[in-house]
Amino acid sequence: MSKVKDFTDGKIFSPLVKFIISIFAALFLQTMYGAVDLLIVGRFGNAADVSAVSTGSQIMQVITLTITGLAMGITILIGQKLGQGKKKYAANVVGSGISIFAVIAIILTVVFVTFAPSVASFMNAPAEAFDGTSTYIRICCAGAVFIVAYNLIGGIFRGLGDAKTPLMTVFIACVANILGDLVFVGIFNMAAAGAALATVLAQAISVILSLIIIAKRGLPFEFSLKSIKFHKGLTSQIIKFGAPIALQELLVQISFLVIVMIGNAMGIVPSAGMGVAQKLAAFIMLVPSSFSQGVSAFVAQNYGARKYDRARKALICAIGTSLCCGVCMFFLAFFKGDMLASIFSTDHEVILAAWDYLKSYAIDCFFTAFLFCMIGFLNGCGKTTIVMIQGIVGAFFVRIPVAYVMSKIEPVSLFRVGLATPSSTIVQIVICGVYLFFLSKTLFKKEETNDAPNHELCDAEA
Repeated sequence: MSKVKDFTDGKIFSPLVKFIISIFAALFLQTMYGAVDLLIVGRFGNAADVSAVSTGSQIMQVITLTITGLAMGITILIGQKLGQGKKKYAANVVGSGISIFAVIAIILTVVFVTFAPSVASFMNAPAEAFDGTSTYIRICCAGAVFIVAYNLIGGIFRGLGDAKTPLMTVFIACVANILGDLVFVGIFNMAAAGAALATVLAQAISVILSLIIIAKRGLPFEFSLKSIKFHKGLTSQIIKFGAPIALQELLVQISFLVIVMIGNAMGIVPSAGMGVAQKLAAFIMLVPSSFSQGVSAFVAQNYGARKYDRARKALICAIGTSLCCGVCMFFLAFFKGDMLASIFSTDHEVILAAWDYLKSYAIDCFFTAFLFCMIGFLNGCGKTTIVMIQGIVGAFFVRIPVAYVMSKIEPVSLFRVGLATPSSTIVQIVICGVYLFFLSKTLFKKEETNDAPNHELCDAEA
């Protein structure tokens, strides 16, 4: 039977960082799905094919991140119930989660398979890439059940403190995706359709492997088919925790889609360049995203156990470590962006356009080190409404307006358009910082002094 990773006792820094590294590796491989699609299409196709896959994968990223946000509701609730020692309730959380996500999978499949051309049109997909974009979206969403199932299972494992099992399954699936792309795109010249088909098959393999592992290992609590239903109270709590995160992710990604639309309207080269840069940025943002998810699971258990000061120390450790990573990512993206872009395209103009846009993301690396850790902490505490609010403010009151204004300044520069992202992050940090300040006044003073022994300090582990 699987064991629960207990984050409520012992050291903080080492278990937290190890957990985050495993999450990062799994997210990295999951992101490789779309990246490999773009990379191989870029090698065997033309600019129109690259634009089709980049635009289509942006849509799929919106869907995936929204589902991941909702799955955080399961992660948080499982972590809090385990921290409280209520394993029976944790089993019912899983059952309610399966019921919720089954409905979501059906809706996604019907809507996006039916309206794929309308989505491509909404995205201002260039005429040369319109059919390819529609096909990519339709095929990927035909396999939406696997996207939903993978994120549901990942949310459950993270709630248990297990990031290694998803890492193993997604690694095998990533290899399958690479092989599928080489066959469908490289050999059969199926372009965007082949890339989408390879992605769906790879995600199916990941889900099947995960279910086999669960069947063999079991879960650290009693679970049966009878548990799969909408449990009153728990279902609403999952939605209460997860819906604000999902809505925040959805709206934030919509703001990025608006920026992609601006790039598409600038022509095929800016469109392809922005698509390549967005794909690279997705990898760059994996670092703070991993910290956010890791901190959420770590804090959720300690919040459930009422060890608030331990949760605060975890936040401090995470910010310091994330900032060190952010400095490294800045230098790589800002000064070697052309080298990174050349991985996905051989077109010199597309490479330069991607590098120009990528420089703005490099600047954002400093700020996301703080923001994503704060978001993870607030999510772990169940304060997901403020997370939603700060995301909406950043997306619609800063990122979109700034990007639009910059796109109107001649000569148009993708770097200036991209500055909308760090501008938004700064505003979001201020909002989260103010909320955390008042939260510390009301929450942490409730903890008993013996819940925070000196050996748990981040810098005392050397």
